[in-house]
Amino acid sequence: MSFPSELAYQYIDGEWLTGNGAWDIIDFNPYNGEKLCSITVATAAEVDLAYRAAERAQREWAAVGAFRRRAVLENAVRIVGERAGEITELIIDELGGTRARAEFEVRAAQEFLREAAGRTMRLAAELLPSVTEGKENRVYRLPVGVIGVISAFNFPFLVTMKTVAPALALGNAAVVKPHQNAPIAGGSLVARIFEDAGLPPGLLNVLITDSAEIGDSFIEHPVPKVIAFTGSDRVGRHVAAVAAGLFKRTILELSGNSALVVLEDADLDHAVRAAVYSRFLFQGQVSMAANRILVDRSVEEEFTGRFTAAVSALVSGDPRDPDTRIGPVVSAFQAEALTALVDGAVAAGATALVRGRTRGNLVGPTVLTGLPEGSPLLEQEISGPVALLVPFDGEDDAVRIVNDSPYGLSGAVHTADAERGVRFARRIRGGMFHVNGATVQDDPAVAFGGEKGSGMGRLNGEAAVEAFTTRKWISVQHGRTVFPF
Repeated sequence: MSFPSELAYQYIDGEWLTGNGAWDIIDFNPYNGEKLCSITVATAAEVDLAYRAAERAQREWAAVGAFRRRAVLENAVRIVGERAGEITELIIDELGGTRARAEFEVRAAQEFLREAAGRTMRLAAELLPSVTEGKENRVYRLPVGVIGVISAFNFPFLVTMKTVAPALALGNAAVVKPHQNAPIAGGSLVARIFEDAGLPPGLLNVLITDSAEIGDSFIEHPVPKVIAFTGSDRVGRHVAAVAAGLFKRTILELSGNSALVVLEDADLDHAVRAAVYSRFLFQGQVSMAANRILVDRSVEEEFTGRFTAAVSALVSGDPRDPDTRIGPVVSAFQAEALTALVDGAVAAGATALVRGRTRGNLVGPTVLTGLPEGSPLLEQEISGPVALLVPFDGEDDAVRIVNDSPYGLSGAVHTADAERGVRFARRIRGGMFHVNGATVQDDPAVAFGGEKGSGMGRLNGEAAVEAFTTRKWISVQHGRTVFPF
């Protein structure tokens, strides 16, 4: 595996190129500030080059057949497995994630690659009946063509891979614009893996750049038929508006304000472990993270004591230290914003049951309670290690509080009665909800996505087929039809 500096290039039509922009993106280690590499940004002209290369390569790729595509994806699975250690080290350095979190991301990416490899063999046409005598209706699934992928920083290797892999498996090409804070893990690393796996040139292109340089050209370009975006709802609304005006399909995985609900009959020890994981995985910088932890008032005191003890025991520090559970947030700006957010909440009357210190980009875990109903903090995504404890009085009150959010991505409920949990989950307006588990979950075979301000469209499994193919109806008339005139 190459060092970051060896991957600090644009990848266009099978060539590793220096961007033609007038400035560089500097890739830093968020824990120690070490410069990993600098990358000269791509321009709008290079956006055009990448999309045109993808358009040319896709026509032949769609025609090569499922076995050839499967072989490339299986090679990618093998390569990720062989290089798992080096990929893990890169993720730790570039993102500040702990080793356990980085290893989890690498394993998950392998599973999504395996699912994509198998998906190549399961794409079948349908034969449907007709009201017309002697007519045969065939409905074919065809690749849409070229996908534009705008990736996020929180799980960049996985997010890019889970989008690109099924798109390629189904006969498409892709152009990726990774997040500035993860240009290697979310971009050029993926390109190198597929290059080494034997993917023909042009089918996967990576552009490391920013909208300050290219404007909306990545979305507006006439070649891509689908834009897959992962990021904030503010930017997602803009992406959706621009794409809709050009009749492009969008897959949007946006912000979240997930709730983990503890009913009065829950296994409290298990619920505490699930809540700690759901809130503090990767410093809480996950859209599915449990911003709000709702606890039935009858068990509030007992749960709160166990939860705050568990949070207080979390070690903040060097992500390479095996004891560390809370590494750095992604930037100094984010660390300052989180500190100000907590200070403002306490000044407004909230109580800090646990108050973490901020040291550089390290923000220690914080637990707040006593926020008044209607507090803006209860309605927004908090991208950091800050948990909000909210009591409720019975199931109906819990459902009301969970649904009182502009977002609807993920959530979880803990109860001794699994079917009670399912009934509860069905009442929640959101894309995903889990019984006796964590709010942060993903599965290669299960549709993934949100409702309301958390996005539109789905990925994974059959949902990826819907996202990256189009239906074509071809009818065949056997014999002669009597036309009405």
